[in-house]
Amino acid sequence: MSKGNISGYGLIGFPLSHSWSAKYFLEKFEREKLTDSFYQLFPLPTLSAFSSLLDDHPELSGLNVTIPYKEKIISYLDELDQKAREIGTVNTIKITRLYGKILTKGFNTDEEGFILSADFSGYSQAFILGTGGASRAVAYALRKAGIPYTFVSRNPRNKDAISYTDFQSIPFNSPALIINTTPLGMYPDINSYPQIPYNKLTPDDFLYDLVYNPEQTLFLKKGFESGARTQNGLKMLKIQAEKSYEIWTIENE
Repeated sequence: MSKGNISGYGLIGFPLSHSWSAKYFLEKFEREKLTDSFYQLFPLPTLSAFSSLLDDHPELSGLNVTIPYKEKIISYLDELDQKAREIGTVNTIKITRLYGKILTKGFNTDEEGFILSADFSGYSQAFILGTGGASRAVAYALRKAGIPYTFVSRNPRNKDAISYTDFQSIPFNSPALIINTTPLGMYPDINSYPQIPYNKLTPDDFLYDLVYNPEQTLFLKKGFESGARTQNGLKMLKIQAEKSYEIWTIENE
């Protein structure tokens, strides 16, 4: 139960200077006249502070999780839902307080946010840039959509991954879907971008960036200049945020 009639929510990760989640939820609460709700950023340098965060904020009913903790947070939770278990990452935590005990359950709404945010029909190959927590949700979504994919990593360790150097030299068959799941280009590091063969892109290709701040990263700018279709992660953020809120307020599992 929440403290009084106040329902608190927030975001954990580190750092959080890039995040628009608080702005999104605060505008949602104001728009929907949810005056008893608030959303706060909780930058945690380490996850060792997670338990004390829950103790110190008895009004918290739910949390979002961002880099670098989407995988590491799992060992701190009491339970996972089936999808989060299959993906292996968590971006949403439901907090239940009952008889003096705090129970936490992890969910993943990134997969649904990604697959509902754009039309991916017509793409028979995909390249996922990065192998972090977000990449797992994207891979899960692509498997469900029947789109074959290859991971692209600076240090590929599995047979389903190639290096950026390899990516530069492989035959490029259009149409290709290229998804950036790395933080390259994210504010404040706006001058960085993935090293992919932009010169091979055509209008049939689709560059999708999970980064949404800034609105147009150099990855997307270079793709647009090559004629490719581009999209940032803001729509995905909104979809997964609404699903998170649904879990916090409706989900009874």
